[in-house]
This record gives sequence, structure tokens and C-alpha cells, in this order.
Amino acid sequence: MGLLSKKDSKLILDPLADNNPITIQVLGICSALAITAELKASIVMAISVLFVLGIGNVVISLMRNIMPSKIRIIVQLVVVAALVIIVDQVLKAFAYELSKTLSVFVGLIITNCIIMGRFEAFALANGPWRSFLDGIGNAAGYGLILIIVGFFRELLGSGTLLGFPVLGNPIPGELTGLYALGYENNGFMLLSPMALIVVGIIIWVQRSRNKALIED
Repeated sequence: MGLLSKKDSKLILDPLADNNPITIQVLGICSALAITAELKASIVMAISVLFVLGIGNVVISLMRNIMPSKIRIIVQLVVVAALVIIVDQVLKAFAYELSKTLSVFVGLIITNCIIMGRFEAFALANGPWRSFLDGIGNAAGYGLILIIVGFFRELLGSGTLLGFPVLGNPIPGELTGLYALGYENNGFMLLSPMALIVVGIIIWVQRSRNKALIED
């Protein structure tokens, strides 16, 4: 028997496509708009949410039988705030420049609808292992969209990926690669509204491939 049953596997796989937190549940849109101009920032935010939601779901699940229902929201906020502080301090210690780029958005993980939603909808009603899988799955689904959006925004907006030029040298007099053929970076891709358009395109592609989503 494998480590994951078919039912457990769905906890990880469903949020990657048919029940994606961003494209289907329309949660976590703010960070998808704000920090995806650079692929590196998108990846770091995805990893941060993966850590917070994965560990947070386990903690809430372990506390579900001893947590007074009247203060459960306060307890959930304390748990996620503690995990976000850990993420913030690690970023400041090992990736200070990137932590300044993400700045307030790391702190806003505390109020991310996806995290509080999974605490309420799943962790309070399930054991630690399934809660961990649910947290990892939903965070991965969220991170996948962030990385896709960040990939196209940085590539088309700056001609780079992870800060490295991939389309050539855009400096006048030293044009190489696609720039030598007349290509120019699309500065609009670096503006927040373009993130919304890219997410919209992803939603359109996803729903065109899965007719059941359109009916829902």
C-alpha cells in the first residue's frame, strides 16, 4: 500500500487544477497582482505560503479538540502570525534585498483568505496528516499560479528570468538576441493590472479544457 491513498492524493492534486485557490476559488488575488513582476519574488512567496499553510494546518488540527470555539479565530490568527514572523525573520537574515521587495506582503500572509479558509474548512475537522496534505496542496496550487504569472510578467516585461537576461541585451548599440531583430520589452507587463489579465487568461485556458468548470 502506498504512502498516500487515492483520497489523500486528491488533497494535493485537486488544488493544482480543478479546485485551484486562485483560479477557481478566486482567493489570494492581491498577492498575485502585487508581487509577481519578478519570478524570484513569486517563488519565495509561494514557498512562504507553503510553509505557513502546511505547518499551520497541522497545528490547528492538533489543537482542534482543546480550542474553545468562541476564540478559535483569535487562536488561528496567533498561529499564522507566529509562522509568518518566522518566515519574515528568515528572509531578512538570508535574503534581505528580497525581503524588502516583498515587504508588507509577507505580513499580509496573516490575512490570506486561503490560509484562514483551510483552517476553518479543513484543519478543524480532520487529523494532522490529512490537514498537512490539504495545506501543502492548496499552497502548491496558489504557488503554481504565482510562478506562472511571475514567469510571463518578468520574461515579457523585463526580458529576464530570475534576473538573468534570456532574450538578449536590450542596451542600444549592444543589441543582441531578439532585441537585434527589433523586439522591445513590454513595460505594461510590469504593472499590476497585467497580472490580473494573465490570471484571467489562465482561468480561460483552464475552463476551456475542463467543461465541467464552466457548468459550475
